[in-house]
Amino acid sequence: MAGDDSGGGRGGVQLRQPPYLEGYKIPRRAGGGSGRAGQQRRGTILLDDRDISRLPLLEVARRLGYVAQRHQATRFTVFDAVLLGRRPHVKWGLTRQDLETVHRALRLLGLEDYALRYLDELSGGELQKVVIARAFAQEPQVLLLDEPTSNLDLKNQLEVLGLVRRAVQEKRMAAVVVLHDLNLALRFADKFLFLKDHTVYACGGREIVTPENIAAVYGVPVLVEELRGSR
Repeated sequence: MAGDDSGGGRGGVQLRQPPYLEGYKIPRRAGGGSGRAGQQRRGTILLDDRDISRLPLLEVARRLGYVAQRHQATRFTVFDAVLLGRRPHVKWGLTRQDLETVHRALRLLGLEDYALRYLDELSGGELQKVVIARAFAQEPQVLLLDEPTSNLDLKNQLEVLGLVRRAVQEKRMAAVVVLHDLNLALRFADKFLFLKDHTVYACGGREIVTPENIAAVYGVPVLVEELRGSR
C-alpha cells in the first residue's frame, strides 16, 4: 500500500497504525474472498473525515478509482475504454481537458499506438494496462488496485507500480494495492497489512515485514535480507 497518511493534502486518507487494525476480523464472503453474503458489516470508512456510505454515488465515483483483478474484453476501442474513466466528471459533454487527460493516461501507460485497437484484440497484459489507464484518467483521490500486476511481465510490473507510486507522490493521492509479491510490495509501498484467516495479522511500516510474520501468514520459512540498504 502507498499513500499520504498525514491526513492532509488532496487524499485526506489515513491508515491507522496498530493496535487499531491488528486483530480486526474481516467477514467471510460467500464463494470465497473476505465477507459473507447477508452478514452485517460493521465499521466506517472515512474520506476527508466524511462517511463514504453517506456520500452521493457520483461523488464517490469522482473520488475513488478501482482496478479489478479480472476484466472482460469487449468491442470497445482502447481510447473509448480509457475515456470511460472521465464519466464521473462529464456534465453536458466532453471538454478539451477530458480528451487531454485521456491522451495523457494513454501516453503514461505506453498505449498511444493502441488507441484505436479493440479490447478483444489485446493480450491479457495489454488489457490490464488499459484498465489502469482508465483509472488514471478518472483522477481519483484514492486508487484501489486488486493485484494490478497479475497479467504483466516483470518489466511492465515495475513500470506500472512505478507509475502508481509517482502518481501518489505528485498528485497527493492515496493508493491501496493488493499484492502477493512481497518483493514488489517492499519496493513500492509505504505501509503494509498482512491478512491471516480473514483477520488483520499485522499492520505498519517496513518493520513488520519480518521472517516471523511472513512465516506465520504464508506458512513458508524465509530470509529477509537488505540489499544496498533496502529490504
